[in-house]
Amino acid sequence: MNLFDDVTERLTRGLAAGVSRRSAITRISRWILGAGMLPVLPVERSARADESADPATSCDYWKFCSVDGFLCSCCGGSSHQCPAGTEVSTVSWIGTCHNPNDGKQYIVSYNDCCGKSSCGRCMCNNNVGERPGYTLGLHNDVNWCMGNKSTVYHCTTSIVVGLSG
Repeated sequence: MNLFDDVTERLTRGLAAGVSRRSAITRISRWILGAGMLPVLPVERSARADESADPATSCDYWKFCSVDGFLCSCCGGSSHQCPAGTEVSTVSWIGTCHNPNDGKQYIVSYNDCCGKSSCGRCMCNNNVGERPGYTLGLHNDVNWCMGNKSTVYHCTTSIVVGLSG
């Protein structure tokens, strides 16, 4: 036998002595399953999304009547949910907004999302129903992350609480 055959035979016999068929099948199965999972990994697709098509990214959307900050729907979250890596503020401000679709007034809770630096996208400064700073719960020019572990502001959500009146 030549050198190549000797080396190949030794490696093959060593592998066969150290690895059972069951473990070899397990390893091959893991590779196949792992390769099959690649298409479902999360991918950032927001760059391709048309922001103007979603009313929740426009400052003119009815439930943003008293929002002051960056819209979470432009920052990786939604109009009612903080983006990953942030936490909702423990305190918030409220507003009453008119929904033109049904003609009703709704109470909206504005919660800041805290823990990451400012998003910097979709800044809105709507002040319908804002009261002076001494009426803290109705004033929107406050860093509402003050009650959280991290006081760093990222963006703001707008959650419809219920009908007004």
